[in-house]
Amino acid sequence: MDSSGANKTCCESIRDFFTSAKFLIYMGHALSTWGDRMWNFAVAVFLVELYGNSLLLTAVYGLVVAGSVLLLGAIIGDWVDRNPRLKVAQTSLLVQNSCVIVCGILLMVVFQFKEQLVELYNGWILTTCYILVITIANIANLASTATSITIQRDWVVVVAGQDSSKLADMNATVRIIDQLTNILAPMLVGQIMAFGSHFIGCGFIAGWNLCSMCLEYALLWKVYQKTPALAMKAGQKEQQQELKQLSVPKDSDNGQSPEESSQPLMDEAPAVDKPDTPQQNGFCYQVTEPLRTLKSGWVAYYNQNIFFAGMSLAFLYMTVLGFDCITTGYAYTQGLNGSVLSLLMGASAVSGICGTVAFTWVRKKCGLIRTGFISGVAQLSCLMLCVVSVFSPGSPFDLSVSPFQDLYTHLIGEKTLPEADHSLTSVLTGGNATTAAPAAEQPTLQSYMSVSLLFAGVIAARVGLWSFDLTVTQLIQENVIESERGVINGVQNSMNYLLDLLHFIMVILAPNPEAFGLLVVISVTFVAMGHIMYFRFAFKSLGNRLFLCCSPEQKVETVDPPSLPTTV
Repeated sequence: MDSSGANKTCCESIRDFFTSAKFLIYMGHALSTWGDRMWNFAVAVFLVELYGNSLLLTAVYGLVVAGSVLLLGAIIGDWVDRNPRLKVAQTSLLVQNSCVIVCGILLMVVFQFKEQLVELYNGWILTTCYILVITIANIANLASTATSITIQRDWVVVVAGQDSSKLADMNATVRIIDQLTNILAPMLVGQIMAFGSHFIGCGFIAGWNLCSMCLEYALLWKVYQKTPALAMKAGQKEQQQELKQLSVPKDSDNGQSPEESSQPLMDEAPAVDKPDTPQQNGFCYQVTEPLRTLKSGWVAYYNQNIFFAGMSLAFLYMTVLGFDCITTGYAYTQGLNGSVLSLLMGASAVSGICGTVAFTWVRKKCGLIRTGFISGVAQLSCLMLCVVSVFSPGSPFDLSVSPFQDLYTHLIGEKTLPEADHSLTSVLTGGNATTAAPAAEQPTLQSYMSVSLLFAGVIAARVGLWSFDLTVTQLIQENVIESERGVINGVQNSMNYLLDLLHFIMVILAPNPEAFGLLVVISVTFVAMGHIMYFRFAFKSLGNRLFLCCSPEQKVETVDPPSLPTTV
């Protein structure tokens, strides 16, 4: 009897976990990020293929996406704050997936009838299709930003309740899902396009998003039903109507799981509705409302006590030391082939997962704020290898070559790149990136020393990077009042995109491989500046106790204003 009872209890616990709001959020996030990663990878390939192996359309798309989030991040966050949680999640989900489906179908038409479209109206129909694809894809990205803010920055907090350890575990699990999908999803769609065609790849992504949208919609509704606290949002008139929609028993003693009875991380007094003044009903007032929202969002972000922590995270985006097209292009110029780079990307993903696991362990031992300080020290220490690589044997770094020479010669048109040109500009503009080093010069072990040190530093630094990212994410989650979560996270996304945009501008200004070492030094400098800002925040919060490791029972980490919750 005891054994059967124990088995029954074990089965029930497994069943409860797989039907819990926490697991359903993981499932929905996995489906969402899988579709996002496939689309983000494929759209760049599609645009390159459509424009004759040039990165022009891809660069335009990247600029539009970055500029849109930079300008509209605060407005998107404010919309998330002003509307009921379920409405925001469902609307952003439907808009995002519908836009990707429409883009997929439009790209299928372009791939199938490209020759005919080129001849129509001197190619203006094809140009219109390019504009439509970039515009609709940008709308999908904005909707994805809204989904990320509402699920990862708000729903996760409410489902975790007031349990900081549970919130840290959920954040870490979500980040592990991000890491895995970032590697596996592009591999899948890449194989489909390689063995099939771009037409089939577009159709597969459109079909995936259609099926995924239905499943995610159902999962969101189940999470909403299981967590009544999601229906209670500060200042929302629809609060009572939402509560009536939930078919949850009033009796809380019927085996209800902890997250089903969770409360919001912080309570607020309901907002008092005030009648609109005649000025507020005017046309000019309504037209300028987005500008006022944008201004108030940035002001609110600046007034947050976690302002320096958020800025420190944004500064980490001003770097060429990541596995993006910039670093990949530089690696090709140094003789690394695609096979080696894929292995390095896999190692980077494993390193990132180790960082998320380390975050949960260090946070329990040293507290949240100290975890960010330790992660920053670890990341900077690893990046010193990248600085050393600049001056190591095999490095192309040469201060005698003007960083702007390649840009200048392209602008005046005096330089014609040879077929086997290995400059960074050639790689980034659709040149022959897959060729190895010139045949006349056999690469030696010494010639790979610099690039080996560079990637060793980049991969090792991912442990500290992702741990630091999780730290700042949880600080924002725990220390921003509920009514401002959306707008603060929207501004944070804008700051991230702004620094990311600046790093691309930096590469455009100095694109030749001889100047890449200078970009490395600038990148490490910005990372150091970011961690100095975090140190200022941490020292202001903890004082001298920042350097004292203490047990979880002893640590008291507060962020100043008494109206904000304390960080455990």
